[in-house]
Amino acid sequence: MAANAHVDRNAADESNEAAGISLDGLRKEYGGIVAVDDLSLEVESGEFLVLLGPSGCGKSTTLRMIAGLETPTAGTIDIGGADVTRTLPQKRELSMVFQSYALYPHKTVRENLAFPLGKMDLSKDEKERKIEETAELLEIGDLLDKKPGQLSGGQRQRVAVGRTIIREPKAFLLDEPLSNLDAKLRVQTRFEIRELQQRLGTTTVYVTHDQEEAMSVADRIAVMNDGELQQVGTPEEIYKRPTNEFVAGFIGNPPMNFFDVDGGRDARLFPHGEPVSLGTSLPAGADTVGIRPENVHLTDGGRTGSNAAYGESFECEVAVVEPLGNAYELALVRGGSRFTARLRDLPPGLSEGDRVDVAFDIDELHAFDDGEAVR
Repeated sequence: MAANAHVDRNAADESNEAAGISLDGLRKEYGGIVAVDDLSLEVESGEFLVLLGPSGCGKSTTLRMIAGLETPTAGTIDIGGADVTRTLPQKRELSMVFQSYALYPHKTVRENLAFPLGKMDLSKDEKERKIEETAELLEIGDLLDKKPGQLSGGQRQRVAVGRTIIREPKAFLLDEPLSNLDAKLRVQTRFEIRELQQRLGTTTVYVTHDQEEAMSVADRIAVMNDGELQQVGTPEEIYKRPTNEFVAGFIGNPPMNFFDVDGGRDARLFPHGEPVSLGTSLPAGADTVGIRPENVHLTDGGRTGSNAAYGESFECEVAVVEPLGNAYELALVRGGSRFTARLRDLPPGLSEGDRVDVAFDIDELHAFDDGEAVR
C-alpha cells in the first residue's frame, strides 16, 4: 500500500474520531455451550489490538459482539464512552473486514467502495473524492473499473480494506483478513495493514490464530483459550513473561519446551529418571519448567566463558536435524523426554544419532506451579 501517498485523513467528523472500546464481563452462550466467559478488556483509542488464540477460543465471537452481529448473554460493550451493548450494528460507526472479504461480485471496485457512502449526507463530488483518495492510499486506482472476479486475492483484500476505511469509522474490526492469501502475500499484506493503521490512527481490533502474524502487527495482544482471556500485553511481554503454560506454549515457533522439575534450592530436571541440576533455585511450588528452543545450547560439557549462565550440562541423543536456511532445529532425546533446540550454527559433522552435551540458559527459564507462572 502506498508509502508515498499524501492523503489527509484528519478531516474526519469529530463524531467519527478513533474511539476506545471497553468490554466488561462479556459472556456469550449458545444453548449450553459457553463461547466467551467473563471477558473484560480495554482497547485504547488508536490502539492496534490483536485477539489471538486457537480455533474455537471465542475470539471471532468477541469481535462479532463488538460489531453488534451477536448479542451478549451478559456484560456490556462501551465504544467511545457510550454503552452500545444493545445498539444496532449500523449505529455503532464501526467497519469490519471479514475473512471472505464480502465484496459485491456484480459491482466494480468503484461501486464497492461507494456502497458504504450510500447513506451518508455527501454530494456526488464528495463521494467521488473519497473514493479517489481511498484508491490512492491503497494503490488500487487502476482497478476502479474492474470487478472482484478480475482481481487477485491481494487486490480483493485491498478493496475490502478500502470499504472499511472509506467511512472513517470509530474503529476497524478485522476477522482473519489474510487467511485466504498465500504465505508470501500474507507477510507483505500484514505489514501494509499495520502501516496503514499507524497512518490513520484508527482503533483496530484484529482476530487471528497465527501467533507470528499477531506478534508482527500488534501494539498489544489479548490471548484467549476456551472462551477465557489468558493474558494481555505487548508482544514482548507475552513472549518473555507468559502468565501460564498455555500462553508460554502457544506463543513461539517452535513452541516452548516443558519439563517436570523438582523445585526448591537445588532444582532438578528429569526427576523421574537421571536427574540433572538446573544450576539455580526455583520457587518451592514449581513443578514444571519451560525453556524456549533458542535458549537450549550445545556445550563442551563445561560452564565457563560464554557458558557462565548455563545450568549443568547433560548428554542427549540427536534424533532429528532440520535445516531451515538461517538456522537449524534439533530434536533431542534424553530418557523419555524429547525437546527442541534452535541453533544458528551446527558443530562440524553433527548428524542424527550423535550424542551431544546440552545446557539451558538459566536466565531464560520459566517456572510454573499447576500451570500458572511463578517466575
